Amino acid sequence: MSQWKKTGCVLCAQNCGLEILVEDNRMIKVKPDKDNPRSEGYACRKGFNVLYHQYPKERLTEPLKRVGERFEPITWDQAIYEIAGRIRELVDRHGPRCLAYMGASAQGGHFEGAFGVGMIMSLGSKYFYSSAGQEFCGSWWVNGRVLGKQYLHAIPDEHRAEMLVGWGWNGMMSHQMPQTRKVLKGFSKDPDRLLVVIDPRKSETAAIANIHLPVRPGTDSLLMKAMISIILEEAWEKKEYMGQHVEGFETIRPWFVGFDAKAAVEVCELDYDQVRNLCELMTTKRWCIHPDLGIYMGRHSTLNSYLMAILCAICGVYGVRGGNNIAGMIAPMGRHSDERDPKTWRTVATNFPPVAAGSFPPGVMPEEILNDNPERLRAVCVSGCNPLRAYPDTTAYEEAFHKLDLLVVNEIVMNETARLAHYVLPCRTYYESWDGTFFQWNYPEIYFQMRRPIVDPPDQCLEAAQMFTLLADKLGLIPEIPDELQKAAEGDRLTFGAKLMEWAGKEPKALASMPFVLAKTLGQVWDSATKATLWGMMMTAPKAFRKHAARAGFEVGPDQGDRIFQAILDTPQGLWVGKLDESNPMDGIRTPSEKIEVYIPELEQQVMDLDARSETEDLKMPDQFPLVLNAGRHMDYNANTLMRNPEWNKGKRACTVAVNPADAKTLRLSDGQQVRVTTEAASEVGELQVTEQVRQGMVLIPHGFGLIYDGEIYGINVNRLTKNTHRDPMGTPLHRFVPCRLEAA
Repeated sequence: MSQWKKTGCVLCAQNCGLEILVEDNRMIKVKPDKDNPRSEGYACRKGFNVLYHQYPKERLTEPLKRVGERFEPITWDQAIYEIAGRIRELVDRHGPRCLAYMGASAQGGHFEGAFGVGMIMSLGSKYFYSSAGQEFCGSWWVNGRVLGKQYLHAIPDEHRAEMLVGWGWNGMMSHQMPQTRKVLKGFSKDPDRLLVVIDPRKSETAAIANIHLPVRPGTDSLLMKAMISIILEEAWEKKEYMGQHVEGFETIRPWFVGFDAKAAVEVCELDYDQVRNLCELMTTKRWCIHPDLGIYMGRHSTLNSYLMAILCAICGVYGVRGGNNIAGMIAPMGRHSDERDPKTWRTVATNFPPVAAGSFPPGVMPEEILNDNPERLRAVCVSGCNPLRAYPDTTAYEEAFHKLDLLVVNEIVMNETARLAHYVLPCRTYYESWDGTFFQWNYPEIYFQMRRPIVDPPDQCLEAAQMFTLLADKLGLIPEIPDELQKAAEGDRLTFGAKLMEWAGKEPKALASMPFVLAKTLGQVWDSATKATLWGMMMTAPKAFRKHAARAGFEVGPDQGDRIFQAILDTPQGLWVGKLDESNPMDGIRTPSEKIEVYIPELEQQVMDLDARSETEDLKMPDQFPLVLNAGRHMDYNANTLMRNPEWNKGKRACTVAVNPADAKTLRLSDGQQVRVTTEAASEVGELQVTEQVRQGMVLIPHGFGLIYDGEIYGINVNRLTKNTHRDPMGTPLHRFVPCRLEAA
């Protein structure tokens, strides 16, 4: 018997609604879900091909232990006993800084993060690494200073904007906004609205833009400083708005007064009048901005985010209709940390603090392993991510992981990282388990979908959260749970909740280990630690969320959390679980002044030193690497490392080395031939694609390839070409500005 089941895509952060036809416990067909209130029947070809993600070769179905150069199956009892024993031995001998958790990075599920972080913190470690630290260190750090908390994100209110500015963002390919292509095409075709794209190349999004500024690669900060200067020179800044909502601007005003904006724009290789006209539009129209990796992973990463925040502040963009508003959340994506606090941990060898979701930048992990400090990293638990293909400098990662005393990988497939592990533990896929994400993409509504199992998992596969619970239990990190409470978990949820709180009030260790307690009680009854955690989150939701939920129709009361939980279970397509108070859009700001604080003293000298002369010198490319590699081209044909079977791209030119025709002619290269790309880190060979979409002087290679599938390597592993030390001072790798050279292979 076949049945269509509602679920969501797990291949990008939009999690568009899908319906999947299941027959005899196998997913066989996919279509978009028109009932999903956020995606409304919108999906891209990645979602349509999600069966390739669900059914890869080399699926893991039992725990494995490395024995020499091969892996041998072992029981769960043996795996947990040996891993827990090894962790305890290393922590006791070397201290808690020897242990790290790398995970909570998947596009399809975030719940495991509470368990991975909870386990290492219970052992005294704070070393959490995630993909947020791969891309957003500078951006989140700036959020922490300007908006008050690093996890606060001012997202574009595009539906009520007159102008949408995409800066370093190719939304037509990378999405990152609900129904992205529909929204972008709507702006482009509407005579009363404008789509503006600031991007070095004529990307798919730039091609449909009403205004395209092809900024020179690496000069985004210089352009932003010029634009701020022009607005102040013309006295176009929103003075009344700034007086009410902006703190510290008079301190930074001198940085921009008298700045030679014309010279700066010339270095950016743009037309000054066009830039000035855009500045005027930014101070007369209702607009919002959507930055992306071209900014976050570009040259001057943190400075880009800071100057963009200043530009938005003086144009009155934050907290207004059609501008950028702090999104509501069912739960924060991580925690806030302040490196100025002496209690904040830093990495031992590289001295980096956590900033993005409370996580450390993954690019520094090889150095944290490959050193002689007694407190160096020695044990790493990797869950649901593939650092050997997703993070910078594959060569450094390979060397580092070989040196570890313990590498444990939780995965659904034997990927490149799992091949180096000491133990590999088999995960349920996102279509075999309960899970959800906390991406904040809507304003003023708050959306949530808890995906439920639509097919049964192989017998020995577990949720990652269940695995961490088993380890925490074996490590003695969970207090003994009374039989009475265990039995109560089989009955009414509210009665169980009352008994749980009564017990927690007497047990000192209960609150700190609550995810594990829920996993061992409700989670055992439901066979899902994550589903149990969701109930716990709803029952203990903060007061602000409870108010948001009331606006969405969930009346405040002692059972409100349980009612929301039940509504989530009853609505597989997802639902609006909350709504922000639009009459007070600045309510989300958490700075001491309760205003947008634009003075960041640590960046003062960098902003002041930024000018046309210094950038002209700094942008000179070395003779051996005259071109700029953009390591991470967004396309319809890549999905990080989640789609391993190349058949999903059969007949497509999915992984090419793309260059401008002028560069191909100068180098005497032709479309389709094999070429070699060389950087400071390594060389890789691939097929040349000659296209006008690429700006002269640039080389584009997509991410998510170089995967070993069925014994063969498919495509270029672009992260082999990136050096982990080529990074912003906050830790973000500068993947959009990698010096390289190109030649025939």
